[in-house]
Amino acid sequence: MRKISFIAILLLAVMFVMAGSNFQLFKRHKKLASVDSMAVNDSVKRDSLGRAIIDTTKMDSLQLAIYHHNKLVDDSIHLDSLNKKKKNGIDAPVNFSANDSMVYDAQHKVAHLYGSSNVKYETMDLKSEKIALNMDSSIVHATGVYKDSTKQLTGTPTFAMGSDNYESDTMAFNFKTKKGLIRNVYTEQQEGFLRSELSKRNNNGEIFMQHGRYTTCDEKHPDFYLALSRAKVRPGKDVVFGPAYLVVADVPLPLAIPYGFFPFSKSYSSGFIMPTYGDESTRGFYLRDGGYYFAMNDKWDLKLLGEVYTKGSWGISAASNYRQRYKFNGSFYLSYQDTQTGDKGMPDYTRQTSFKIQWSHRQDAKANPFNSLSASVNFATSSYERNNMGSLYNPQTMTQSTRTSSVSWSTTFSNIGLSLSSTANLSQNMRDSSIAMTLPDLNISLSRLYPFKRAHAVGKERWYEKIALSYTGQVSNSISTKEDKLLKSSLIKDWKNGMQHQIPISGNFTLFNYLNINPSFNFTDRMYTNKVMRSWDAKAQKEVADTTYGFHNVYNWNLSVSASTKLYGFWTPNRKIFGDKIQTIRHVLTPTVSFSYAPDFGASRYGYYETYQRTNSDGSVDLVQYTPYQNGLYGVPGRGKTGNISFGLDNNIEMKVRSDKDSTGYKKLSIIDNLGLNMSYNMAAKEKPWSDLSMNIRLKWWKNYTFNMNAVFASYAYELDSKGNPYVGNHTYWGMGKFGRFQGMSQNVSYTLNPEKIKKLFGGGDDTKKDDDKKKKDKDEEGVDTDIESNVDETMIDGQRKAKKKKDTSKAATDDDGYMTFSMPWSLTFGYGITMRENTSGTFNTSSMRYPYKFTQTLNFSGNLRISEGWNISFSSGYDFENHDISMTTASLQRDLHCFNMSCSVVLAPYTSYNFTFRCNASTLTDALKYDKRSGYSNAVQWY
Repeated sequence: MRKISFIAILLLAVMFVMAGSNFQLFKRHKKLASVDSMAVNDSVKRDSLGRAIIDTTKMDSLQLAIYHHNKLVDDSIHLDSLNKKKKNGIDAPVNFSANDSMVYDAQHKVAHLYGSSNVKYETMDLKSEKIALNMDSSIVHATGVYKDSTKQLTGTPTFAMGSDNYESDTMAFNFKTKKGLIRNVYTEQQEGFLRSELSKRNNNGEIFMQHGRYTTCDEKHPDFYLALSRAKVRPGKDVVFGPAYLVVADVPLPLAIPYGFFPFSKSYSSGFIMPTYGDESTRGFYLRDGGYYFAMNDKWDLKLLGEVYTKGSWGISAASNYRQRYKFNGSFYLSYQDTQTGDKGMPDYTRQTSFKIQWSHRQDAKANPFNSLSASVNFATSSYERNNMGSLYNPQTMTQSTRTSSVSWSTTFSNIGLSLSSTANLSQNMRDSSIAMTLPDLNISLSRLYPFKRAHAVGKERWYEKIALSYTGQVSNSISTKEDKLLKSSLIKDWKNGMQHQIPISGNFTLFNYLNINPSFNFTDRMYTNKVMRSWDAKAQKEVADTTYGFHNVYNWNLSVSASTKLYGFWTPNRKIFGDKIQTIRHVLTPTVSFSYAPDFGASRYGYYETYQRTNSDGSVDLVQYTPYQNGLYGVPGRGKTGNISFGLDNNIEMKVRSDKDSTGYKKLSIIDNLGLNMSYNMAAKEKPWSDLSMNIRLKWWKNYTFNMNAVFASYAYELDSKGNPYVGNHTYWGMGKFGRFQGMSQNVSYTLNPEKIKKLFGGGDDTKKDDDKKKKDKDEEGVDTDIESNVDETMIDGQRKAKKKKDTSKAATDDDGYMTFSMPWSLTFGYGITMRENTSGTFNTSSMRYPYKFTQTLNFSGNLRISEGWNISFSSGYDFENHDISMTTASLQRDLHCFNMSCSVVLAPYTSYNFTFRCNASTLTDALKYDKRSGYSNAVQWY
């Protein structure tokens, strides 16, 4: 009984423990029960996912550990299921719209869009008349629709993804994998246009084409194209293709290539340069202008070219451009040629080596305001242009007789007003291969300063404070020789060098409030390193020169003073005779009188001039005077005392008239802009103290032309010696009561005639409209204004510069009667020059005591005619009045063929040549699709 009672009590205790609310077994059963009865039991708290919220505050440590472990396992399983769902879905929302209607097939999960439909997903943008979007496979299918009347496919898909744009007939695209299949695709890659019957796009954006076309023609039906059997396009980079052939005007040509590529890179890139081929009678067949282009970086590049001929001639060249933004920019060119003509071992075999160097450097003005460096070097051997094929078709290059080069550097010390500059100059005569070089030419200058000016001035400025002085120094080293002797010359014996100092002192004073007084004193000092002493060798009967080296100083000075003022005269015309339009006529006279003095530096005390006795073969003796410094760079002071009094008179006449166009109601008209007379008298001269009378006149009667003419009238008359030969005597024309002898003048006139100017001359045309039209036009990229004379086809010029022709969709201009306006822009420019001078080599007229006058005339004319859209003809010629023959004549014809450009130019004698070029406008094909035919200098065509 006791045993049974113990067992019963133990069972009751166990049951009591198991009946506790915090026991896990009952807790799990309770959770399951609550889940099953979730619809009817709303008192249990749950989270956003429908799970019951468990109270962990009532758990012991063991129960809490078990709970956290189970929760971690449940969360990881739940996260894996979410990631799996996301991987099978899309990463961003898909936006789609349609103007007409949208039908959703719920069973197949396909949305059908009709009427100007649009689907956008991330960077993808698809527009088409009809689109089908599959939600499960993420595939979108787009196509156009056929019109009932014309059976023409319209509303075709246009696809854009980033910077890539495509047009096609039908398109299937997976916007999740970014792969697609396209039929009849059309895309633009920089200057090129690609079409393909069937194309596939991978997830990298690359397109694989079958039966494609590549062209640079922007028309829907291109003028030409390359038919590609297959191709791979990397947008923005290049297109690589297999076998291809050329088709022009839908006609296949027998011009095929096994493979090729076209680069599309917008940035700089290195690559090969295709050579040109041809033949030249004296040097044989050639390949020229082929090489490699090195795109070093965005600051400089390098182009290496070569040429080779079958008869042994060859040449190489290097060209480079460099630019440092906001600092400097320039270009460099070096070319070397080895020219061989004829056959080796034969009498006509010749070999010449020539080279050319060009360097251009410009510094930005904002880079350094105190230092600057500029260069313009153009040096070539005399035989270079004759051997260079590129120069044969340029008349200006072939006829160029001189070349000049210079390199300049300067720096400024603004705090003391000192500037330092150095220049290297080179002048070439291409006819006789002579060279004149100055290296260096150093200049030092000190700006004007006032040494007597008070630092803290009080009261009026005193007269001595207006005295100013400055300084200029120059050091030069130069030589004149032949180009083949330049590098062999001696720096001491062959080069001329020296130093010069100039110190001018001047002042500016006003006397009696109206008279301007300007005194000045000038001191010039020259320093030479050698002098040449001369003597006479009686035995050899020749002059002997002895050069001595050392320091030699040669100086001179002079002083002058001038006085000038202005006199005004006014005249009001009679109103009854001239009306009231002319208000006043003003006459301004500016008389100038100056005096200058210089001593006789030919005196023996200065030592600038020496003498020696020359014994002639007949026994007579002459005294020869010379200067030992005649080879000096800066010359020597002149002989004889100078005491010149100069007179000058300038005249200006203007008229003031009423004008309704001017805002003030008046405007000034220039009658004589300037009429000047100048003459001088040398008080120190023993003979012929009067100088010739020089006159000049300047008229501004026309808006775009200023008339200038200078004339000289001799003061002394001709006389006859005992043999009847004329000479200039000591009697003046003024003393005879006559005006001075007219010695000559020169005048040049040029004028350009075009339709607009003709309309203006005959009262038609509106310049205002023309000016407004000009303002609306964009300025040419390369700085050339193609509308200067309104006779150049801008689209043709753009085509020649590899630019796309502009489309003009506007209506044609019509006249008042409704007919299309006829327009054929043209221009004709005339240039005429005449020089009149005494012909002293002619027969002297003893009755009039004059030489006959000789006239030298030149006539040049050039024209430009645009016969229609894209056609342009230009020419230039002239007439030689002395030889009574036509001067060099050139003519050219240009034709813009939309995708191609054709040009033909001819040069008539003496440098007869022709040049015909037909090439593609696009830069990617201009070296591949071209045809050049040109003549050589040895087989030039004789046109007449």
